[in-house]
Amino acid sequence: MKIIDLINWFESWANPAWQESWDNCGWQVEPGVLEENAKVLVCLTPTLAVMQEAIALRNEGTAVNLIFAHHPLIFSPQKSFRTGDAIADMVRLAFIHKIGIYTAHTNFDQVEDGTADVLAQLLELQETIAIVPTQNGLGYGRVGNLNPSLTLRDLLGVIQNRLAPPNLIFSPTADLSQNIERVAVLGGSGASFISATVKTGAQAYLTSDCKFHQFQESRDRNLILIDAGHYATERPACEQLVKKLQTLGIDWAQLSRFDEDFRVFFQ
Repeated sequence: MKIIDLINWFESWANPAWQESWDNCGWQVEPGVLEENAKVLVCLTPTLAVMQEAIALRNEGTAVNLIFAHHPLIFSPQKSFRTGDAIADMVRLAFIHKIGIYTAHTNFDQVEDGTADVLAQLLELQETIAIVPTQNGLGYGRVGNLNPSLTLRDLLGVIQNRLAPPNLIFSPTADLSQNIERVAVLGGSGASFISATVKTGAQAYLTSDCKFHQFQESRDRNLILIDAGHYATERPACEQLVKKLQTLGIDWAQLSRFDEDFRVFFQ
């Protein structure tokens, strides 16, 4: 499959037109690779470490020509490109080695089998709906039912086991044996959806990047807020995307081994 055909297929599933106004989905760097057979390295965040991984794979004989990322390389208009600047160096290396960089962000968050759906699937939620519907059955986050229900302790254990976050944070509670039947999930920074989540009747909400007073707000509104970290809540969707690409007959697709969490917790 050529890269242009891969992108056309993807955009028929997760149209960049569905992105938020502040977002930057789609091509970040297209160095003339559209007609090449796709060899894709999938990552959460396009960093120099991932680019160096792609270059190393090329040197080893696997001609990677596309980095497919969830997070955009470029959020704001660049005022200059200078050596030593990470974005400038990524662009320079992309053109030198003919490795395209493509991003699917808020469009990928909304769709079936996108970031929220994959989290819901990992927790085996049933009868899921979007926390905030957008259009044509799309939406941000998912809320669904656990069958059988789990105690809060067991739910936290499932999250720890299946997402492997380096640090799992949850709202103060006096009863880890509380029975949990309805759970909401949203990969990445989902604290702004707390009010919408409360309206869904969810007892617990798995997301990331939550601040001190957002935990207070959730506790006061009888919602157990669970923060598993940005990386842990979105990386599984990247892994699932690799599997989906492989079913298309792509020459080569692999999940990056050098994707970074950017956070280290002292033990």
